[in-house]
Amino acid sequence: MTGAPRGDGTRAVRAGLPDPVKYEPPLPGPVFAAHFHLPGEPTGPYTYGRDENPTWTRLERAIGELEAPGEAVETVVFSSGMAAVSAVLLSQLRSGDAVVLPSDGYQALPLVRDQLEAYGIEVRTAPTGGDAQLAVLDGARLLWIETPSNPGLDVCDVRRLSEAAHAAGALVAVDNTLATPLGQRPLELGADFSVASDTKGMTGHGDLLLGHVTCRDTDLAAGVRRWRKIVGAIPGPMEAWLAHRSLATLHLRADRQCANALALARALADRPEVTGLRYPGLATDPSHTIASRQMRRFGCVVSFVLPDRAHAERFLAELRLVDDATSFGGVRSTAERRGRWGGDAVPEGFVRFSAGAEDAEDLVADVLRALDEAAAH
Repeated sequence: MTGAPRGDGTRAVRAGLPDPVKYEPPLPGPVFAAHFHLPGEPTGPYTYGRDENPTWTRLERAIGELEAPGEAVETVVFSSGMAAVSAVLLSQLRSGDAVVLPSDGYQALPLVRDQLEAYGIEVRTAPTGGDAQLAVLDGARLLWIETPSNPGLDVCDVRRLSEAAHAAGALVAVDNTLATPLGQRPLELGADFSVASDTKGMTGHGDLLLGHVTCRDTDLAAGVRRWRKIVGAIPGPMEAWLAHRSLATLHLRADRQCANALALARALADRPEVTGLRYPGLATDPSHTIASRQMRRFGCVVSFVLPDRAHAERFLAELRLVDDATSFGGVRSTAERRGRWGGDAVPEGFVRFSAGAEDAEDLVADVLRALDEAAAH
């Protein structure tokens, strides 16, 4: 089917595979070498294990095919999502620059802000919703977008913000962790960098840490790759191989998780003790209109608020099919009371729920039963 359009499933299953070789596996095993045979001048692709690795290369090609099908892009993989985030920010920003971050983004961003300011970089923040970051964009070197935001699930117009940022001379990076490339393609919407923690939905089994950065501009990619080399934030070959293996089921996982998240959100909408319900796939969600224009899948995360901390903790304790854990995007449903970490501006009863790949009827029944039990106390 060379040259023919390919669906997400076909692309995910085939992404990054080498040409078939007789008696060789479709996906060769991980290469653990710290160094490679290198006679003469070092002109080949693999010299030393901190610089490049064949297992990374295959994974990077696979992710690139998902991020921008049919286009020439470069992907750089990292040891974690935060390593990828830091690589973009710290490879592009210098003392005296200004950067715009979301005020409602991932919990580690305040730590990043402190470090950037210690380096003499001006940090401005604004909420994701309402495209509020536009108001503080003037003179910035980089705009950092997180949409849907974590954990509040607000959505901004990536295309609109990218056009405004480029007109003002700023680069644009999008944290696409929650959506994954099957839900949203930031580069197609005008971003310069698509960044993600692949610990979450991309790999989906909760058994490895990984991150990536994808961009079209080779100079920008070179800066990110150079930063990886300098700080040594490289993934292990086994983790990279496991990630590539896991991509083959991404479309299956994403479809089931998104369907479960929507079913769960609809069920929660009828509960009187639930307030602040957010899921971009709900037609009643404040972000649904914008999300529908730029997202093909709405993600696996649902957020909502129960009356107080004790109520939320009773609910979580009553769940039988859902793990109380701090990650999301896995095949097993997880949920947590985000206020326990102290880093998110959320009510004490705020719950972030990640729908897994269970049967929707079983998952919804378990949640409704846990809500009934929590309310009965």
